[in-house]
Amino acid sequence: MAISGPHGSHHHDDDSGDAPPAVFSDINITPLTDIFLVLLIIFMVTSTALVEAGQGGAGAGVRVDLPKGAAKELHVAAQDFPVAILADGRTVIEGKVVDAQQLRERLTKLHQDAPDAQLIIQADTGTHHGKVVEVMEIAKAVGLDKLAIATESEGSK
Repeated sequence: MAISGPHGSHHHDDDSGDAPPAVFSDINITPLTDIFLVLLIIFMVTSTALVEAGQGGAGAGVRVDLPKGAAKELHVAAQDFPVAILADGRTVIEGKVVDAQQLRERLTKLHQDAPDAQLIIQADTGTHHGKVVEVMEIAKAVGLDKLAIATESEGSK
């Protein structure tokens, strides 16, 4: 498709000469640039959200204010499974809030897939002790023997 330029007309009624009408050969890249900028902004926002979601520690997907402790540094293995307990008592696994039954089902599947998996409990400092014990009891009931409670080193923050 040709677009007529400033020196000629595309109408066939104007037969004033033998020269064909002038054609623009430039492509307007402004709409393309606009689309790329919008996509760039979308990717920046989503990647920031994903990174912030993963900073809860060991892949919990939420931020938890861990208690201070002097225990040695725990090296997280691929089969380790973090469970976050928020200050209001909600339990979060894999970025989703779950109830006790869903936690039991997920831990049962974890034990079947990786019997040597370690459960890492990331309880907020404001969490009631009973909620932590409840998660530990569910883990023991499904057969998970390795439990760890995540703490923050004394010198951090």
